[in-house]
Amino acid sequence: MRNLILNTDSYKTSHFAQYPAGAEYVSSYIESRGGRYRDTVFFGLQAFLKEYLSRPISKADIEEAEAVCVAHGVPFNRPGWDYILDNYDGYLPIEIEAVPEGTVVPTGNVLVQVMNTDPNCAWLTSYVETALLRAIWYPTTVATVSRNCRTIIQRYLEDTADNSDSLPFKLHDFGARGATSEEAAALGGMAHLVNFAGTDTLSAIMAARRYYGADMAGFSIPAAEHSTITSWGRDGETRAYANMIQQFGGQDRVVAVVSDSYDIWNAIDNLWGGELREQVEQAGGTLVVRPDSGEPVEIVPEAIERLMARFGYRTNSKGYRVLPDCVRLIQGDGVCAQSIEAILQEMKARGLSADNVAFGMGGELLQKLNRDTQKFAMKASAICINGEWRDVYKDPITDPGKRSKRGRLALVRRNESVQTVRADALNGDGVDGVDSEENQLIKVFRNGEILIDWDFETIRQRAAQGNGGN
Repeated sequence: MRNLILNTDSYKTSHFAQYPAGAEYVSSYIESRGGRYRDTVFFGLQAFLKEYLSRPISKADIEEAEAVCVAHGVPFNRPGWDYILDNYDGYLPIEIEAVPEGTVVPTGNVLVQVMNTDPNCAWLTSYVETALLRAIWYPTTVATVSRNCRTIIQRYLEDTADNSDSLPFKLHDFGARGATSEEAAALGGMAHLVNFAGTDTLSAIMAARRYYGADMAGFSIPAAEHSTITSWGRDGETRAYANMIQQFGGQDRVVAVVSDSYDIWNAIDNLWGGELREQVEQAGGTLVVRPDSGEPVEIVPEAIERLMARFGYRTNSKGYRVLPDCVRLIQGDGVCAQSIEAILQEMKARGLSADNVAFGMGGELLQKLNRDTQKFAMKASAICINGEWRDVYKDPITDPGKRSKRGRLALVRRNESVQTVRADALNGDGVDGVDSEENQLIKVFRNGEILIDWDFETIRQRAAQGNGGN
C-alpha cells in the first residue's frame, strides 16, 4: 500500500491527456467550504509530507502501477512518471503552501495551495488530490471537533470552577478501537492532542513523536474494564474494587474504575461510599468512578450527588459544590459535543462544578465525521498555458455553495481575522492596502524537500491562541 502512484482515484490516471495544449502549471487549493463548525483547526499535513511525499517513487512502483492500470482498464502515463524518476530521482516536482499547523481558520478560506514546479508535469497537481485532501480533511476535522468540545468545557469551568487548570485533561480519547485503521487512530488521536493531553490511543502518541517531535504528547492512568471487574464474580465486586486501590492507589496517583457492571448506585452508595470509603480517603490519590451505561444527562449529576452524600463536598468561590480531591467521575459512554453541553448544563443547574467530571469520547471523536462535516474540497483555481495565467473555477447553477475560488490565492489577516485574496493583489494591483499585508500561506514542501518542520508544542500553542489563549 506504499505505491504513491496508486494512491489516487482511478479516473485521475487519464487526466494527463485532458488538459489544454500548452498547459504548463496548474494551481489548486484546499478549503473547508463550511459545515458544522464555523472555524477549523488546520492540522496533519506534515505527517503526510513525512510519511509519503518525502519518499521517492521507484522504477518498481512505476512498473507495478502500469500493470495494475492496464489490467484495471484505465490509461497510464508511463512517460510522465519515467520523467519524474529520471529528472527528480522519483520525488514529486510539486510545491505546497499551507497555513501554519494549529492555526484556527474561519471556513471558506484557503488552507493549502499546491502547484507543479515543472512545466512538463502540469497533470501532477490534481493527481495528488485524493491522497492530499484525505490527509488534511480527517485530522483537521478531528482537531476541530475536539476544539469545539474544549470550548464548551472551558466555558463551564469558567462559570462554575475556581480555575481552568484541569482543562487539558477534561476530554480523554477513547476512540482507538472504533477507528477504521491504526493510521486513522494515529492521525485522529494525534489531532485530538492538539487541544487536550489525555488519551488512551498509543498510536497517536507514536505519531506525534514521529511526525512532530513530541517526546510525550499525552497521558493516561491505570483503569479497569468490565472484564477485570466481573472476573471476580458478582460476590467479589468489593474485592475487585479494593484490588484497584491496592494495586494503583497512592499519594497523588489517579485510578479509574468502571463501576456499573451490576448496579452503579449500589457501587457508589454501599461499596465505594461504604465498605471502601476509608480506603479511598486514606489512599492519598484520586479515585475516578466511571458509569458506563444509562442516560448520561441523568446519570452523571445523580452519581456526583450520591458521591457527595458519601464523601462530602466543599463549596468553591463561585458557589458551586466540588467533591473532595480523593474522588471524581468520568463519563465515557454516549459522549459527544451535544451531550457534554447537556451534562454540564444540568450540573450547573444543580449547583455542581464542572471540576467534578471528565469525559471520555470514542466514536464521536474519531469516527462519526466525514469529509462533508466541514465540506472539504480541493479545486483547481488557475492554469498557466504558454506562459499566460488564466483563472479556473466552477460555478454550478444548481449549487452556489460549490462555487470555487479563482486565480492563485493568498491568505491575509484583516480586522482580527483572515481573508482569502488573489495572490496578485499582494503586489498592490488588486485590493487597496493588500500589498503591505503578509501572506499567511507558507511554503512547506518543494520537490521532495520538507521546508518547515513544525513541533507539536508550537502547534498546540497556536491552537490555544485560537481558543482564546487557554
